Amino acid sequence: MEIEPITGSVQEIETTVLPASYQGPAAAVADDEDVEDLETLFDQITQEDQGKTLNESIALLCQIVLEPRNRFGPRASSIKERAIYVLARTYCAAGQHDEVVSLLTGSTCAPFFHHVTKAKFAKVVRAVLDIVCDLLPHELDTQQRICENIIEWTQREKRSFLRQRVQAKLASILLQQKKYRDALSLVQDLLAELKKLDDKQLLVETHLVESKIQHALNNLPKAKAALTATRTCANAIYVPPLLQSSIDSMSGVLHCEEGDYNTAHSYFLEAFEQLDQLESDGKLLSVALSPSTEEEEGVKGAKDDDDEIPPPRTPPALTCLKYMMLCKILHGLTKALQSSAKGERQAKASTTHGSMLDVTSLVSAKHAVKYAGKDMEAMAAIASAASQRSFSLYENVVKTHAPQLQHDILIKHHLDFLHEQLLESNLIRIIEPFSCVEIDHVAELMEMPLPIVEKKLSQMILDGTLHGILDQGKGQLIVYEEHGNDRVMEKGLQVIANMDDVVTSLFQRSHELRATMV
Repeated sequence: MEIEPITGSVQEIETTVLPASYQGPAAAVADDEDVEDLETLFDQITQEDQGKTLNESIALLCQIVLEPRNRFGPRASSIKERAIYVLARTYCAAGQHDEVVSLLTGSTCAPFFHHVTKAKFAKVVRAVLDIVCDLLPHELDTQQRICENIIEWTQREKRSFLRQRVQAKLASILLQQKKYRDALSLVQDLLAELKKLDDKQLLVETHLVESKIQHALNNLPKAKAALTATRTCANAIYVPPLLQSSIDSMSGVLHCEEGDYNTAHSYFLEAFEQLDQLESDGKLLSVALSPSTEEEEGVKGAKDDDDEIPPPRTPPALTCLKYMMLCKILHGLTKALQSSAKGERQAKASTTHGSMLDVTSLVSAKHAVKYAGKDMEAMAAIASAASQRSFSLYENVVKTHAPQLQHDILIKHHLDFLHEQLLESNLIRIIEPFSCVEIDHVAELMEMPLPIVEKKLSQMILDGTLHGILDQGKGQLIVYEEHGNDRVMEKGLQVIANMDDVVTSLFQRSHELRATMV
């Protein structure tokens, strides 16, 4: 029996086999699907939610997900999927954290997950996890328990794709809890697995988390290596703007730690522009920039024994803007101290004044006006104190704006550095007119205890910042003028070193000759 070949164009074949009026079996099933009662119940919950208590809403949502007729057609599955999302939000609003933990792996969603595809299951799990992390940002223990339950389930069901992504999320949660060793161990095992699969997208995210962990451990070389691996993988794929902003922000953090404030400022500017655009478009819900408030403080919410209210989450774009201002302040003060050390007073004054102008223009820029608030006021006050080189004003600013300044690991670390720089700057400014001054008088002008001032002066002398000696018998500081290098002394030391080499060589030769004669 011979089979006749199919002739005609592709368009004719498609028209013959699948007419335009044909919508497929799924569409036919969806049209015949009876889900009016589920739609009515779901609309009733979403529209009249204000008139219902949270427990009533939870009961109705569970009724939709666990409806007795077990309908899992396209329309019914869509309604139940949305009901699961609303149920997760309602549990979070009601503070029922145990129910949130058992939502995905418990009996509530089990029938739904049993009838949907693996891709749909992974989508729902990741969406619910994002909802919980967004609505309960400080409930890190709850987020950790959810991830661990999902990982345990995926290991039993051999869902490797979903397990890897939940493990990456768990690593970032452990980072926020300051469990750096556990997070690093998890990331290293995950990276070894991902490199075999060559999953570029997840490799970028995981290497970025590794860089944050190494930075939190003060291991800057490994943090830079992890960030380099992140950029290498990112060059081979399309990177979403949100992830690219996180990479740029981490680059700025590492350059800031190395003291390269101009380069760090440029990276923070790139991240700020991307985040500002995303927020303007309404596409940015939440992002964990490194290093964030939770990474440093490990906020655990209302479960703390002292019942402290966790600090509010700072918008990512505002965080980048604060980092930009910090870089300007540190760069201006560093140049001012270098000029002061060389005796260039005019250059010092112009540098500090220029730094203040730069920060002021940054705050009043077009994109920064909408971020005006306490955070911007705090950074502007720090800039003012740095430009005036006022140590007392700086301490008052830190105390007044502690919530805006002390809950970020990068700002807190560099504020400590700024504290030391301002202390040295003030001491140098007070000592500049004197060649000999009593230490008590310096401590009185600084309004600081004598032991602290004396310790700082001795440290500055040992570091070479201050040329002088401390006469503790008289309680005085004797300041020497800085002179150029004594070339006669240098040449004399070089001649002595050469003579030492010659004598040593002659001694070795005579010793060898004596050994030969014997």
